[in-house]
Amino acid sequence: MADLFVLALAIALPFLAAVFAPLLYRLLGETVGYVGAVVAAVCFALLLTQVGAEGTVSTPWIPSMDVAFRFTVDAFGLLFALLASGIGILIFAYAREYMHGKPDLGRFYMALLAFMGSILGVALAADLVALFLFWELTSVCSFVLIGYYTDDAESRYSARMAMVITVGGGLCLLVGILLIAVGAESVGLAPFDLAAILANRGAVADAMRAQGVFLPALALVAVAAAAKSAQVPLYVWLPGAMVAPTPVSAFLHSATMVKVGVYALGRLRPLFHGPEWMALVATLGMVTMTVGALLAVLATDIKELLAYSTASHLGLMVAAFGFESHYGAEAGAFHLFNHALFKATLFLVAGIVAHEAGTRAIDDLGGLREDLPITAGITVLAALSMAGIPPFNGFYSKEILFEAAWEAAVHGGGLLWLYPATAVFASVFTVLYSLRFLWLFFGPRPDGLGPVHRAPLGLLAPPAVLAVAVAAVSVVPGVAIDLLVDDAASATAVSHVEIHAGIPTSLSGPVVMSAITIAVGVAAFPFYDRIRASLERVRAATTLVHPTVGYDALLSATDRASGLVGRSVHNGLIRTYVWWVLLSACVLTVAGYATATTGLPTPAVAETPVALVLVLAVAVVAAVAVTTADSHVTGVLTLGILGFMVAIFYILASGADLALTQLVVETLLLLIFLLVLEELPAYYGEIDLLRAARDGALSVAVGATAFVSVLYAAPDGAGAPTPTASFFTNNAIPEGGGANIVNVILTDFRAFDTLGESIVIVLAALSVLVLLTMRDRGETQ
Repeated sequence: MADLFVLALAIALPFLAAVFAPLLYRLLGETVGYVGAVVAAVCFALLLTQVGAEGTVSTPWIPSMDVAFRFTVDAFGLLFALLASGIGILIFAYAREYMHGKPDLGRFYMALLAFMGSILGVALAADLVALFLFWELTSVCSFVLIGYYTDDAESRYSARMAMVITVGGGLCLLVGILLIAVGAESVGLAPFDLAAILANRGAVADAMRAQGVFLPALALVAVAAAAKSAQVPLYVWLPGAMVAPTPVSAFLHSATMVKVGVYALGRLRPLFHGPEWMALVATLGMVTMTVGALLAVLATDIKELLAYSTASHLGLMVAAFGFESHYGAEAGAFHLFNHALFKATLFLVAGIVAHEAGTRAIDDLGGLREDLPITAGITVLAALSMAGIPPFNGFYSKEILFEAAWEAAVHGGGLLWLYPATAVFASVFTVLYSLRFLWLFFGPRPDGLGPVHRAPLGLLAPPAVLAVAVAAVSVVPGVAIDLLVDDAASATAVSHVEIHAGIPTSLSGPVVMSAITIAVGVAAFPFYDRIRASLERVRAATTLVHPTVGYDALLSATDRASGLVGRSVHNGLIRTYVWWVLLSACVLTVAGYATATTGLPTPAVAETPVALVLVLAVAVVAAVAVTTADSHVTGVLTLGILGFMVAIFYILASGADLALTQLVVETLLLLIFLLVLEELPAYYGEIDLLRAARDGALSVAVGATAFVSVLYAAPDGAGAPTPTASFFTNNAIPEGGGANIVNVILTDFRAFDTLGESIVIVLAALSVLVLLTMRDRGETQ
């Protein structure tokens, strides 16, 4: 059984270390990087103790909403958490050497530690609210780390782009979570208990379909995953994020953060499993796999190449989890593991090259095997694995993806044959850019390349350890599968699956796909520059549809709209502020009614006492008389008549407490108005017809909103309370003594009453401010 203390400690420890990171940096200097490595090692060791354990543990957080800090232990979550903490050990050790002499290292390590804790929270969360919380924390930490070079405009721009896209995706996830919670609650489950939802996924999915929220929830989850895991067209933030230091790129943008969206798709795959899931998710992944591979070939910077490569491989994982067959679960989980190993290795290699050669430009690098022989050996293992060349580990997981695509095409036929065709096409370019990265070491040395020094041990050891892991999985893939991946794939499938990986011994469709991929990729590599030039012409012709252009245009439009709002709303006139406050209140109120109800209730038709009719008639006459009053005194006195009639109405309706309040307030307002009458201007100038029409429309909107609100609060045609009134009275605490909606709001739901009082006070204060500012003028605004 899972141990709550161990899981909570593994998640909390990085956050605690992050709090003290600035202080530790002052005390220990740059050695604090090794402290981060120790923290990651402790988390890794704690998680290892949970291998083989299963179950969900929780502690209450918001009991009234069934929200808790629930943590689950299964193979899929542990795989992701062990990758984050295990690779984290090497990243922190690498950063100690790579970040030597860099500024603000206390802030850097604080953000990096908090990020690791956030990833562990995502991996182990079994509550949808907790999952969303940690999900958003990864975006915040990523923003700080991408924008590490705060004085650099490109760094700030890239950090903002990453924040806008990933947080926007997070909002989609939040709405998707709420829709899932609706389905869970309708079948009697705690609304945010992810473990219970997945355990009863069939009933929850049926309930969501019955309520019409299944497809919207699926789409929102897919958008959230696409934003976080750099899928088309939301991938544009990932290449820009390469302005961050290399340890950040290796940790966040290859091994962990960008896989959070993939992890979420894998986790929710059993709930949404079906044809709609495959049509959306598998197609999205295949398109991203292709686009990312093409852009990687176009890259001129080694980190840019790896960034687009990461997007392409993330598309591979998304597509894998999108396929309905068991091959999809196997390929997704296995490639998540393999990609973390070889891509983190290559990012660290890129850091070594940039650190020692002084450049990241692809065309300015070559022949590095003579200067960096050990790094070259490491690169061979990782790059050939990235290319999917047998017998390296990337080949095995890509081969299973080919099987998933082939299986879908064989059973579905028709357009589904585009899946294996697209997989082969994208994989050919994967071979091309992988060989081009390897060519940095084995290609000719450019004349302009200066001396390249050997990498120090602190930079060389972490990628070497990862390369050893790549080699081990390549030699004995079955061991890694049995220990980590097999059960992880089962957790993302609708039934238990078993992964079998090895060199093919017989001819089949997927084997032919692999053979075509490798043969065409290797044969086309001598023409790499021509291929890149052709793709460059295509990109130049389609610049206007590039997502970055759309992102910049959206920001520009938002900026212009903000200026328009500023000129229209924030123009310094109190009258304008009051107008927009009232209009906003009406819009929000009506929108709430529209989304929470099915239509207007039917009001009750009952006998009305003659006295009540007379009082209301006098009130109506007084209201009309206020608009036609020819002097201030007449208008104020007529307004007082209206207020007193309302008080009498409350008395006749058995609302003595409200009547007393109305009488006191009305008397006080009448006295105040009479006292300030002599300060009011006698002449207000000509009436602006457009302004009068606008104010008249607002008056109608306010009155209509109040009328609709009364309908929702009053009994229906059968004399039964409406849902609005029933909600308050049914949820009232018996000890409060509330017998009707007004009593309950005043006692048990004070927040609503306070909100109304606050609005009144704000409007009164604005009115007083108008009187004070206009007392010396002959007209008002």
